[in-house]
Amino acid sequence: MLIRCTYEGLALTTKPHPKHLFPWRTGNRFELLVDGSVFFEKMLHAIEQAQQLVLLEFYLFESGTVATKFIDALGRAATRGVSVKLLLDAFGAIRVKPSDQRRLKEAGADLLFYNVLHHGKRLGNLLRDHRKLLIVDARQAFVGGAGITDAFEASGQRPWRETMLAIEGPVVADWVALFAATWSQAGGQNLVLPTPPPPPFADGQWGRVVASSGARVRNEITRSVIARIARAEHRVWLATAYFVPSRKLRRMLRRAALRGVDVRLLLPGPDTDHPSVRYAGRRFFAGLLANGVRIYEYQPRFMHAKVVLCDDWASVGSSNLDHWNLRWNLEANQEAHDARVARQMAVMFEDDFQHSVEIDHASWQRRRWGARVLERLWGVVDDWLKRLRHFESRASGAERNLRGTMNGTERKPTSSWM
Repeated sequence: MLIRCTYEGLALTTKPHPKHLFPWRTGNRFELLVDGSVFFEKMLHAIEQAQQLVLLEFYLFESGTVATKFIDALGRAATRGVSVKLLLDAFGAIRVKPSDQRRLKEAGADLLFYNVLHHGKRLGNLLRDHRKLLIVDARQAFVGGAGITDAFEASGQRPWRETMLAIEGPVVADWVALFAATWSQAGGQNLVLPTPPPPPFADGQWGRVVASSGARVRNEITRSVIARIARAEHRVWLATAYFVPSRKLRRMLRRAALRGVDVRLLLPGPDTDHPSVRYAGRRFFAGLLANGVRIYEYQPRFMHAKVVLCDDWASVGSSNLDHWNLRWNLEANQEAHDARVARQMAVMFEDDFQHSVEIDHASWQRRRWGARVLERLWGVVDDWLKRLRHFESRASGAERNLRGTMNGTERKPTSSWM
């Protein structure tokens, strides 16, 4: 698979590993951003400083205090001549008021909705763009698990616990290419990018962009995580908001723990927006605990982060690594392989563990019968959802479109660097 970007008359062509859209690139800088009080401020500041281009792709976008701040900043950027493009999921952004949409368009921003809901699509409506991405001037990117909603606002009573990653360096060009492909798939015009791809930093770090199309034929995020777990020597720490793992992921976690790796799961406690998903995932606890996997449930707030740390390798992004992600969602994560990044993430995990309750096997065996009934009930529902296999042919069609746009065989989301 060839991925091409053109700038100033020079074609930049890369040929990544056949199992991945993008290759590993060195020379990057990554900054860990914990909670909305930190990452919203950084993101808004970047938009205010934008000179040429702002690309925003988000699943969850709801009118409110946070959305107003972003709409104001994006509107000001568009008014001063910055090219502003928003790609929002049609379901995740269903609570964006028409007045907010008008404000963006009147300021000159381009707004598209991914996979607009329609009764004729039937199960095709389940294919959602779950990515969370902000790109500024094609030189800085922000990725993670947040949404543009008040749920992550620091002024709230119990803001969701979230992690984002600020990115600079060559991998930003890959994020731009991924956005361009999805933008084109959603019906947008070809992107014209105003500046050359960012050069590498001399003291930079290794990174790779990994993506999932919602079709089982391309689940490179999960495949990469499983491969890293299989090779882990010291630790596998995984945080996710919705723990409904595949059988293979559960098996790899158990095997890692049995060979002496420190395997820990950081999951939501009672504070969650989907209690049913929590119960469905808890039915797997007994087998994991019996094989040495340590399970922590975060107590202060809803743990919404999606982070994996295996030795000195890390992955941050939108994927919860659950069955739903594998079958229905567009996802994207940033991988980093660097001891400095790993140290930052280890400190973050340790702090979260301190604010969590660890579940041990003995106490788990004594849990109340009501919880067992709910686990079994929602487990049956989860198994039923997994049987919706006939939708995969449609999802595979979306995958072919994505491959086509990246290869240039379909509508070309040409990344033209002026």
